[in-house]
Amino acid sequence: MSKRDYYDILGVGKSASADEIKKAYRKMAIKFHPDKNPGDKKAEENFKEAAEAYEVLSNEDKRARYDRFGHEGMRGGGHGGSHMSMDDIFSHFGDIFGGAFGGGFGGGQSTRRRVNRGSNLRVKVKLTLHDVANGVEKKIKLNKYKECDGCHGSGAEKGSTPSTCTTCHGQGQVTRVTNTFLGQMQTASTCPQCGGSGEQITNKCKECHGNGIVKGEEVVSINIPAGVADGMQLSISGKGNAGARGGVPGDLIVLVEEKEDPELLRDGNNLLYDLYVNFADAALGTTCEIPTIDGKARIKIGAGTQGGKVLRLKGKGIPDVNGYGRGDLLVNVNIWTPRELSKEEKSIIEKFRKSKNFKPNPTSKDKSYFDRMREFFS
Repeated sequence: MSKRDYYDILGVGKSASADEIKKAYRKMAIKFHPDKNPGDKKAEENFKEAAEAYEVLSNEDKRARYDRFGHEGMRGGGHGGSHMSMDDIFSHFGDIFGGAFGGGFGGGQSTRRRVNRGSNLRVKVKLTLHDVANGVEKKIKLNKYKECDGCHGSGAEKGSTPSTCTTCHGQGQVTRVTNTFLGQMQTASTCPQCGGSGEQITNKCKECHGNGIVKGEEVVSINIPAGVADGMQLSISGKGNAGARGGVPGDLIVLVEEKEDPELLRDGNNLLYDLYVNFADAALGTTCEIPTIDGKARIKIGAGTQGGKVLRLKGKGIPDVNGYGRGDLLVNVNIWTPRELSKEEKSIIEKFRKSKNFKPNPTSKDKSYFDRMREFFS
């Protein structure tokens, strides 16, 4: 099943401002919040879908990437945005809900704790034209924060466990009630004692000093889809730095850098190649071998071919990253004119100088350079 457009999910246009997107998300989140729809799986999925859309559209870089490349621009290594759990959503966007979610819909106090999130990592991957055309799997060694093996991310020394915070009693929040002339006003804020985790560590792990994360190395496999372009970014969920004390890991952002090919030039999804033939071959006709992304191919040059003619090889270009077909290979035929001639060569060519066949006589079939360019690139 294809993913829905993020703008459609939130019910906003592509020109919507950040404030409009925020308001639209809050409206959807309140409508489908699990506390308001207990046991409703469809509402839960809609709630997660709205959070996924907001995660992308509320971030300037991610939104620009999505506007340019669609859902493919948000994927990498087979990961999409639907990985978000309920804890992720409340950790990321709990502040946007305001009082509506802070105390729950039934007036009860929320028991959701703050979850630490690891930072994102950025890497650059260089790809050949063949990699771009066919897709490729790359393995990259990352230096990153990983979960501590000694305490398995808890931050507590082996054999001990974190205790419940005595300030918030495991809630991760402290509630303050203020009397006003309108009545009592209740506000909730992150517990200053435990930082919102709801737990305290009295016996810290000696390996990670209570943080639950340590520096280490990890080899990550990245699946690059066919059709990516230079400057495109792919996001791999959960492959960034680990979150402190069992928190949510960040993402790995992969920046695509395309190496220049020595023979073929890329223009969008099309490939361009300059073919040079001598005058005799252009006049008499011949076959020539040219490079393609799939290897060598032979093409026919018809007798009387004019310089500047463009031959189109259908489907020999780059596949569209969103799956909308494939580009073509455009071969521009150039007639090579020798710069120096021997006496014998000059004598032979002089005989043809006044021949009628050698006088330019273009017809309607012989389009100008500008007409050809308009035809092939319109």
